[in-house]
Amino acid sequence: MPDAVARGGPVIGINRDGIRTGAMPARTVALTFDGGPDPVWTPRLLDLLKANRARATFFVHGAQAARHPDLVRRIRAEGHEIGSNTYTGAVLGESSAPRFEAELELTQSALAGTTGQRTNLLRMPRTTTPDTLCGREWDAARRATGYGYVLVAADKGARKPAQGIVRQLSQTESAYAEARRVLKNRTVDRFTTVSDGLGLVPYKSASFVERWSGEALIWTTRIGQVFSTAMIWILGVAGGLGILRLLLLALFARAHVRRLERFRTGAPWMREASGPVTVLVPAYNEEAGIGSTLRSLLDSSHRELQIVVIDDGSSDRTADIAENMGDARVEVVRQPNSGKAAALNTGLAHARYDIVVMVDADTVFEPDAIERIVQPLAHPAVGAVSGNTKVGNRRTLLGRWQHLEYVFGFNLDRRMFEVLECMPTVPGAIGAFRRDAVIGVGGVSEDTLAEDTDLTMALWRAGWRVLYEESAVAWTEVPTSVRQLWRQRYRWCYGTLQAMWKHRGAVFGRGPAGRFGRRGLTYLALFQVALPLLAPVIDVYALYGVLFRDPVESAAVWFAFFGVQVVCSGYALRLDGEPVRALWSMPFQIVVYRQLMYLVVIQSLVALLVGSRLRWQRMQRSGTAAEQIGGPAPYKSVPMP
Repeated sequence: MPDAVARGGPVIGINRDGIRTGAMPARTVALTFDGGPDPVWTPRLLDLLKANRARATFFVHGAQAARHPDLVRRIRAEGHEIGSNTYTGAVLGESSAPRFEAELELTQSALAGTTGQRTNLLRMPRTTTPDTLCGREWDAARRATGYGYVLVAADKGARKPAQGIVRQLSQTESAYAEARRVLKNRTVDRFTTVSDGLGLVPYKSASFVERWSGEALIWTTRIGQVFSTAMIWILGVAGGLGILRLLLLALFARAHVRRLERFRTGAPWMREASGPVTVLVPAYNEEAGIGSTLRSLLDSSHRELQIVVIDDGSSDRTADIAENMGDARVEVVRQPNSGKAAALNTGLAHARYDIVVMVDADTVFEPDAIERIVQPLAHPAVGAVSGNTKVGNRRTLLGRWQHLEYVFGFNLDRRMFEVLECMPTVPGAIGAFRRDAVIGVGGVSEDTLAEDTDLTMALWRAGWRVLYEESAVAWTEVPTSVRQLWRQRYRWCYGTLQAMWKHRGAVFGRGPAGRFGRRGLTYLALFQVALPLLAPVIDVYALYGVLFRDPVESAAVWFAFFGVQVVCSGYALRLDGEPVRALWSMPFQIVVYRQLMYLVVIQSLVALLVGSRLRWQRMQRSGTAAEQIGGPAPYKSVPMP
């Protein structure tokens, strides 16, 4: 910096005549307060100054001035002076040109909206005495004077009040104590403002447009404050629900493991279910995967099977492939296209055995899957059993994300639901039922788009128990494009909301129905509806915090929540016998995939509230359900002779 600045007074101006500096006259003190206005300490400082009949200069942050316009008006009304300390307290020497200008102009707008004036005084943040205005800060200081500002620093500590000083303080408790001490100094004749001590013009009137834009800034800031406060509350609720869900999943997953360990050592009520089983395979245009599905069923270790393929009006070779499997256990029933629920009811009418396993035509089964899933039905109180559905085509990034969701979201949930006795869904991919239990509730309902969830809830309300058999593994084919995924999850979510509303009366039930209603429906309402609606706030607030608040604190909160999810996901993968290396894709899943799922919930809820009707949409199959396990290859279509 020039010697004139380094050796001059704390008040600096630059014009066409060069650099001019000034200092307070003898026995005159200019108390200056940086930052704020602060809702706690600014009123106390004003009261202190009033009690001592002193005036001071407040260098305010424009953002705080817009938040607390009444304090700015009180400062002016009590005869004090206002200068600019920039909008956010940014270091001007390190700011880009657009931010440099914004920091100054937004502060002027805030002052114009509150006082109707623009200030000519500027204190550059993180500067004290004139000799701190060096390097890039001096360059920034020269640019600021080009806007007409007079720069105000502070006198060095060696200068005494009797000599006249500009004293720099903040708006804090310690500054309050220091100001009170200085005001008692008997060697000072006058405590005044910077401009009054040097005969400067501190303000100029703001134009109508400047006042209007300033008021708009203040109102925008108020709206932002309301938004920020609401975000904090929603963040607390969403974060609390998220952490609660993770803790519940981990706790009850461990309880489920212990329960299985006790059963494996021998439970007196458990008997072996070894009778014949009917497998229902509803199919509509499943040419790509029906062959693999049927071959995996025919290879089952449970040999006494009746496999009923219900062709629901397919326009491809689905029924022909099933009829040519060359095994008498496979029966094909053709019907006009009527939907999956109607196809399952047709299959029930053709079922010859008491135990029925319902599966999807795009699923490949482990050899022991059928044998294992029917075992819990040996207990007379059990009406249905959910199998363990895993993602077969997980080689793409989208497939890996769904794999994590199935393991952590679906299967870990089912462990908890079994412990709490409130399983809401036996998935269509693999589920075992008592035939008389299903018929007793009127068969598979067509009232909702989630027929599997609807049926499961109906069984609970009829007094049946529903369990989860983790060892009954089925490999399913998941959507391979975002468009297909959106359609599938939209249908699932919409159908689940329909089923929840249909069976809301279970909340007031007794026995198994009441336990399901009060536990299962409450859980779904909180964690499958409310949490997805609120969860995006966590990410939005993290971004808001990084941009406008403490970035370190905001990032720490987000990564802490993310860390808990990673730990729980790793535990879920371990329980399911899956390699934990799949966790590498989880950060991308949280940033991208989960946002899509949240939007699906929002769209589904809005559609349900406005009464929109959603028709069933099937997914385009490629027959890749077994690619993860090297299972049967997709059936290749060949021309019929």
